[in-house]
Formats: sequence, structure tokens, C-alpha cells
Amino acid sequence: MFEELQKLSHKFLEIKNSSYRRYFIRNVNFSHRMTVLVGQRGVGKTTTLVQTLLDFVKGDRFDPRILYIQADHFLMGSTSLYEIAEQFHVLGGKWIVFDEIHKYPDWSKELKSIYDTFKDLKIFASGSSALEIYKGSHDLTRRAALFHMQGMSYREYLELVHQIELPAYELKEICLNHEKIADKLLKKLNQKELRVIPQFHKYLKVGYYPYFFEMNNEAIYKMTLEQNAHTTIEADLAAIYPHLTGASIHKMKKLLVFIANSVPFMPNWNHMKNVIEVGDLRTLKAYFSHLEDAGLIRSVSKATKKFAALESPSKVYLENPNQLYAISSSLPEKGTVRETFFLNMLAQKHSVKVPGNGDFWVEGDYVFEVGGKNKSFEQIKSQKNAFLACDEIEQGAGAKIPLWLFGFLY
Repeated sequence: MFEELQKLSHKFLEIKNSSYRRYFIRNVNFSHRMTVLVGQRGVGKTTTLVQTLLDFVKGDRFDPRILYIQADHFLMGSTSLYEIAEQFHVLGGKWIVFDEIHKYPDWSKELKSIYDTFKDLKIFASGSSALEIYKGSHDLTRRAALFHMQGMSYREYLELVHQIELPAYELKEICLNHEKIADKLLKKLNQKELRVIPQFHKYLKVGYYPYFFEMNNEAIYKMTLEQNAHTTIEADLAAIYPHLTGASIHKMKKLLVFIANSVPFMPNWNHMKNVIEVGDLRTLKAYFSHLEDAGLIRSVSKATKKFAALESPSKVYLENPNQLYAISSSLPEKGTVRETFFLNMLAQKHSVKVPGNGDFWVEGDYVFEVGGKNKSFEQIKSQKNAFLACDEIEQGAGAKIPLWLFGFLY
């Protein structure tokens, strides 16, 4: 059995590898003995873990010190994670990956046992965004480093599609020096005869998930993205929360479509309760929380310091613009697409709230109003450190920053 798993590992390490390396593998230090990587379906978790394994052995997928295990493969029905790790360790194994860990029963119990028993084994695991490593008696928070992985930034999209190397920038750099930064990037893109705005608008539709480049078909990509959203609810959430029934899953899917057609959505719980046909508010809020945990929606609360943790969300968006085009029953509003993009890029490593004036309040330092090229400062003129993030402009001036430039934050 173990030999079969090794052969399978060799195969997966070949087909799941990629020459392009995402922001994550470039920036994260995998120094912990156990690393758990979570994120939405299709953002590139498997490829990142495969690249990490191969880095340890200079690209030799046949090196016996590495092993990739797909936790939901049918061969796993006759063995356990612990038994695999034990035999791998006996044979001199050093680095092991358990992919799609949330689909394996009692995964946290087995990972804990593996970690505690085999002290010189380095363990990697991936799972759904909703994975709870702190759940139940097998709490892994003291043992595992948990990392959340996002889909591709606009910068990564350009790099992958056009084989061009582009730098990332900190938010403060962009706010202070956006004119020079945009000028530098535009010159580099012009060398490839690329116009930044048409490329940006294509990214908003199809550039967030790396698997688009395997399909290269916008219609099929959208159908796949919609199906992945349903599968996340039907399979991933159901695996993580076994108490969910068929009726619960149906209502969560209905809630997701309702939100998709209403974003930016300002929750009216009683109205939602009637539309989704949920009996009590607590259940509705649990469904809402599950969708957010799974990375399908993103909520933003008001920028108040008092009792912030107890507040209901002020606005709700889909997690990224590609989802808007795939799940919404009609063409999404430009303003919604722009705001969704901005929030998605900023939320990767910044705290984002809804201010009294403007669209977003970032890190308690910057206020942003998001809009088209003719957007004015009227709504934020009285705010300190206030900026416009404007679509359809290649370069900005002063406090008016091109929206596309926020796609270079990672």
C-alpha cells in the first residue's frame, strides 16, 4: 500500500507543479514543524505545497524524503494518516504534505498524534478556508502555524500571463509615491506593448484563480467558478460542520445568491430571514458566518472602536470580483466590482472598516473613496489622509490614485 502511495506522490508532484511561484511561497517562511495552509478552492494551495516539497530536494520528485498525500484519494480508505506518517518516517522521510485535509475524518486528532510522535518530521497540510484548527479537544493552535492564501493579485496575473517580473509595494508607498510607481510600472508594461486598463478589466473578470490559464475560456471558467462555490457549500462546509443538513445547505446556497445579487449588501436580518425562509435569527447568522469562513463572502464593519467585536457587519461583498461575474444573475455594477476588488486586495494584510464618510477606512490611518475617473473628493474632503482610488486612469496625481495600482500590494 505504501509503495502505491509513493507512486501516486511521484505522479502528483509532476502534474501539480508549476514554473510560476505565487506571492505566498515567495514571502512565507515555512519554518514551523507543522504548517496548515487554508484558502478557497482553486487559489493554488496544492501547487504551493508541491513547490515547497520540491524545493527541499532540489526538484527531485523521486527523492524518498518527500511525500505528497491527497487526503480524499480512494487509496486512503484502507489506511490512516498516522500509519502513512509512521512508515514514511521509518523509511527516512522528512517532509510530508496532506492535501485537502478537511475531507479526512478526525484529521486534527491524527495530525496532533503525528506531530507529537515524530519529532523530526515536517508536516504540511491544506484545507478549506473554513477549516478550524482550534476545534474540539485536538486543538492544533499551539502546534501548527496557520496561513491563509488568497487568489492572484493583479500583479501576479500580469506576471503569469505575460511572463514579466513586477514588484509589489506596501500601501504606504503607494499612497505617498503612486505617481512615480505607476510611471515605472507603465514603462515596463509598455515594453511588452500592454495597456494597463484593458488588462485590469480582464483580470476583474477572469484573473483571480490560476486555473483560468488551463481553460483559457471565459464561459467555462465562470461555470467552473460557480460550481466551485456550490461544491464549497455542499462538500467542504458539510465536511467541516457535519451537523449541516440538506435543507441547511440549500438555504446557504440561496443566501449566497441573494447576497451576490444585492452587493454591496447591508444586512437586514429580519428581511433576510423571510427571503431565505429561516426560522430564527441565530441560524441565519450561523449560515452567514459559514459563508464568510469558507471565503465566499467578506463583511466589513463600521469604523467605531467601541464594542467593535459585537457589531453586525455594515456592508457585505463577495470575496472577489471574479465571483461577481460568475454568481450574479445579471451583469454586476461597475461600482460594486471596483469596491470588491479594492477590499479584496487591501484585506489580504490590512484591517478595513466602513468610515462615516467615504467607502473604506484602512488601518485607522487612511480613508478611501472608490470610483470612476471622474470621481470627486466631495464625500471625503473633510477627512484626514483621504484618497480617491479611481478606475479608468493610468496615472493619478496628488491624492487621486489609479485603482489598478492596489493590485500590486502582494
